[in-house]
Amino acid sequence: MQTRDKLYIDGSWIPSTGKGTIDVIGAATETVIGSIPAGSVEDVNKAVAAAKSALVEWSDRSVDDRAKFVQALAEGLGARSAEIAATISAEVGMPVFWSGMIQAGLPQAVMGSYVEIAKTYKFEQEIGATLVVKEPIGVVGCITPWNYPLHQIVAKVAPALIAGCTIVLKPSEVAPLNAFILAEIMDDAGIPAGVFNLVSGDGPTVGEAIASHPDVNMVSFTGSTRAGKRVSELAAQTVKRVALELGGKSPFVILPGLSDEQLDTAVGAGLGSCYMNAGQTCIAWTRMLVPRDQHDTIVAKVKAAAETFALGDPSDPGHMGLGPLISEVQRGRVRAYINKGIEEGATLVTGGADAPAEFPTGYYVKPTVFSNVSNSMTIAREEIFGPVLSIIPYDSVDDAVAIANDTVYGLHAGVFGADNESATKVARRLQAGQVDINGQKFNPVAPFGGYKQSGNSRELGEFGLDEFLEVKALNL
Repeated sequence: MQTRDKLYIDGSWIPSTGKGTIDVIGAATETVIGSIPAGSVEDVNKAVAAAKSALVEWSDRSVDDRAKFVQALAEGLGARSAEIAATISAEVGMPVFWSGMIQAGLPQAVMGSYVEIAKTYKFEQEIGATLVVKEPIGVVGCITPWNYPLHQIVAKVAPALIAGCTIVLKPSEVAPLNAFILAEIMDDAGIPAGVFNLVSGDGPTVGEAIASHPDVNMVSFTGSTRAGKRVSELAAQTVKRVALELGGKSPFVILPGLSDEQLDTAVGAGLGSCYMNAGQTCIAWTRMLVPRDQHDTIVAKVKAAAETFALGDPSDPGHMGLGPLISEVQRGRVRAYINKGIEEGATLVTGGADAPAEFPTGYYVKPTVFSNVSNSMTIAREEIFGPVLSIIPYDSVDDAVAIANDTVYGLHAGVFGADNESATKVARRLQAGQVDINGQKFNPVAPFGGYKQSGNSRELGEFGLDEFLEVKALNL
């Protein structure tokens, strides 16, 4: 039981002025595993004031000095990686085997990557008689989700610190405990008072107070498209910069002409993406587009492969399959989508909405596959955020591209072809911020972000640092 009864504001752990607490529920146990303060608007005001006060001194430091501090944070994350992995596994439900590599390992890698980026990033350049300088945008409000909680925090905090910004963070109240560990690492590293502030609480109270605060110069938000629209509405009143990383309904296009061995590899890659973190992944390839004349063959391969994805206890270090979903609300939502798919005429290949008998406790959903899906069906249009794959047949490559792009989202996609050249040609036609070709893995220093209603900014690498900087032209 992790009881967190204080907020981190202006370099100190202080009680919240809010009147309540928020319980954190374990995804596998359905029991309370921790609690956090339900922060107030007053808490946000204190945190923003501290961040504003600290801004001049922090931004005046050299980039090298700021990078040394970020390096200390990377080392602190590494020292507590096992604790972080176990904490997030309990909060979110990702098996601890994967949590160690992804939920703990990726934030450490991203934090360290900005130390290297800072060494070569051009904060100044000459264009004719003009000196172009990049300066910190100011106080940044970071509002983050629960599915990859620490990674999404670090993807904002690391570049903001390198840029010279100060920060007010509101982590997801569903999976917040990891953020308190980061705040402890910040404090242990000797962060100057006010540079980093943590205010826990719910979105309507703390999140909206951050987004609407006149002294917050930028809001960086990751979450649902619905919530992102609300953040934009509030932020527009003070014309602050808004960086949004939102939802997805990512296509995975399997091209014609693959050998049987290549088909097996493609199916494995597609299911691995769809079922990672029990489908609670914004970039999950939840729409598998397949040649119509190979539909039945591929469906048989997908069924056999999907049924090897076992459910299990996320705290078991030997379990490498699926854990539970994060909450009862999320489980109910996913089950409703599965039932909707059946009602609308899709063919249920495996899985389903009924509770797995072997797991009476925990928010588990069976890995599910639908075939003969039309792109007009609800399960092909809306983000489910659970282990549900829709297999959609197409008649030509042009048809596949049209189906892939027929969505309000554009975060991520995948293409698998007989060779990289043919797959890349299709990838260039897809309306998505990032496309994996022939099973290429995630690159933590490549720009990440979406087209259309998947967002309006980029995170990670140099592009992620750009988001936190203002550009000034000095005409000499």
